[in-house]
Amino acid sequence: MARIDDGTIDRAAGYLWTAGRVLEQRRFAHLFGDAPDPAGVLAALDAYRAPGGGWAYGLEPDVRGPAAQPLAAGAAARVLAEADALAGPRGTELCDWAAASTTPDGGVPAVLPSLRRYPHPPFLPVADDPPADLLATGQIAAPLLRAGLRHPWLTGAADFCRRAIEAIDRTHPYEVITAVGFLDAAPDRAWAAEQAARLGESVRRQRLVLLDPDRPEQVRLAPGYAPGEFHLPHDYAPTPDSLARAWFTDAETERGLDHLAAAQLPDGGWPITWARWSAATENEARPGVTLAALRTLRAYQG
Repeated sequence: MARIDDGTIDRAAGYLWTAGRVLEQRRFAHLFGDAPDPAGVLAALDAYRAPGGGWAYGLEPDVRGPAAQPLAAGAAARVLAEADALAGPRGTELCDWAAASTTPDGGVPAVLPSLRRYPHPPFLPVADDPPADLLATGQIAAPLLRAGLRHPWLTGAADFCRRAIEAIDRTHPYEVITAVGFLDAAPDRAWAAEQAARLGESVRRQRLVLLDPDRPEQVRLAPGYAPGEFHLPHDYAPTPDSLARAWFTDAETERGLDHLAAAQLPDGGWPITWARWSAATENEARPGVTLAALRTLRAYQG
């Protein structure tokens, strides 16, 4: 039985047309509907542009307010990649903005002190002098590398990501997922394969992946994670060509995908699993989670 079919997509469409933001509706039409031209996606994304450059206004639902933040830039990079719009001026503009927030070691923080004035979740602390962060830097750099963009900021950011990945020891799923995204895009394929193998061993050793959805007690939840905030094989390898796919057996991957397909709710959307600190942000995040689920199921459908 197919995990994704017209019925799956139609139910998701009903949810997205009912509850999705304009951006996710445009993305759905581009990825699964009858809008191959990404102009609508780009126009919707532009509504989140901050006055001084960058992106804000809840583009990343957990990051509120009008002050541009690196995590929002990472969200923008993913959308621009979907629209195949990173290799030109938009990618250059993204790098130029990131360069203004870059620390001496070449990376960007997750959020800037400017977020302090605006609502943000308790799991996203705001520091006066925030250090560079792999999550934010990797989320921006990986799509740009994949697009083949050349820019001085990207050179330094890629070096930062390499050092940060090589230093990963005790870790948590979101850090690993970001690292894998960078490794899948890294030009040095031998280095990427070596680091991916090391991270895969660590994920299994530290019990950071739910290999059997019927046995959640086998997983170690990272500090600060919500109850039930599990990560399955497809979260690390959202496409079968990811380096992280080799971390898991076929049976483990199949169980995870079955669980993902079964998680579609009666309203047609997929739930979030992280801490719900605001009903509004949950409602804004679910459409993006739904699109991610559809894309993963379609990628593994072949």
